[in-house]
Amino acid sequence: IRLQELPECVHRLRAGAHRGHDVQKPNQAMPGMTNRPPHTHQPQPPEKKFRLADFFNDHWEKYLEGEHKPVRPEQHKAAAAIRTCRTEALGVDYYACEECGEISPVYHSCKHRFCPTCSWGDTLKWAKKMEETLLKIPHRHVVFTLPHQLNGLIKANQGPLLGFLFNAAAESVKNWMWHKYGLKPGIVSVLHTFGETKDFHCHIHMILSWGGVNKSGWIEQIKGEYVNYEFIQTKFRCRFEDKLVELYDSGALAHRFTSRKDFMGFLKRVNEKNWRVHFEASMANPAEVIRYIGRYSKRACLSEYKITRIEGEYITFRHKDYKNLDYYGRPIEREMTLHYRDFFPRLLQHVPPPGFRVVRYYGAYAARTKAAMNQLYRDPVPEEAQRGDAEDAEAYEMPENPKRCATCNLDKTYVFTVFRCSTGIVILSKRSLMKEKERPMAA
Repeated sequence: IRLQELPECVHRLRAGAHRGHDVQKPNQAMPGMTNRPPHTHQPQPPEKKFRLADFFNDHWEKYLEGEHKPVRPEQHKAAAAIRTCRTEALGVDYYACEECGEISPVYHSCKHRFCPTCSWGDTLKWAKKMEETLLKIPHRHVVFTLPHQLNGLIKANQGPLLGFLFNAAAESVKNWMWHKYGLKPGIVSVLHTFGETKDFHCHIHMILSWGGVNKSGWIEQIKGEYVNYEFIQTKFRCRFEDKLVELYDSGALAHRFTSRKDFMGFLKRVNEKNWRVHFEASMANPAEVIRYIGRYSKRACLSEYKITRIEGEYITFRHKDYKNLDYYGRPIEREMTLHYRDFFPRLLQHVPPPGFRVVRYYGAYAARTKAAMNQLYRDPVPEEAQRGDAEDAEAYEMPENPKRCATCNLDKTYVFTVFRCSTGIVILSKRSLMKEKERPMAA
């Protein structure tokens, strides 16, 4: 649409809507305007057909009553979060429009990192933050994968060994780029312990700046796509195994080896094949990098959009079979059906240990280096933008903002909050909440 025609088109739309006249239909274009889908403030996920919480509510108690694998406290917490997220158990805020009286409920979220319902909003917020943080140079997606022979040790020593995995992957890349180009790259590492079928598959997804800060403190871009795979694979393996042997010698490693000779023989068998490291082609646009890698960051282990069927005690979900490709070289989509006694332990084995950070930053993106670079290379964020980001952070996985009236285009006013507990329903108004805040604390 041409700039001169914009005020007239807006006026015609408003006039027609207020007088009850027919306005332009969505599939018809106004003069000078092309048929394009309407712009949305943020991408919306596809429509869900099934909720993981419903499957947990139907079968979790039965699973705990029968014979089952030991459930760790953090796994109990994750299951409880999935079951209560956006229900009256956590509370519902009601907002009303003062003009037309429309009332909208806003359910409280659990904000648990393993919850599939909260993962979409977390991913959007993380992507927005990272888009402003990344250096304005190309980036590459890198994957570091541990051999499956180590799965038993990792499950028994999750905290220390997963930390070793993070450091070994980051240090191997930093070491190579410093010796080859004299650059300190920016690294964002994300841990995944699951594969497509939710089996145990430990690997790191890494966003690597294809360039970095040189010895003079300036940002420099790497030309070309050359990678010394043999050097990086060897460094990655040696750094991880050095820490693993150190942990064994200190007596802090949980294991079933009969002697040190038995342990070293096991490592020798693990090293018969090269440890897998994969670099994808560089992407020049940081926003493109974030869109590509965003699905690896805060997403839950199982997205509810992949659940295709829930029938009684069985659940079915889609997954990609990377061992079998179609004519165009893309992985074939298949379905897996599991009984709840098999599904719950398979899913919950990926709940991270308490306090464990599954996203970490290294090199130019480490906190200390990033703070210094922000002062040199970035302009301060305006207060209006900061307020806008805070408002966006409250939105979650809904086609419209429930706190804003779509009819009157006005912000709605908070009215009251409802909680459902074991003793009944509790209703809190804004006035009662203010009194609770003003009440003096007991000595």
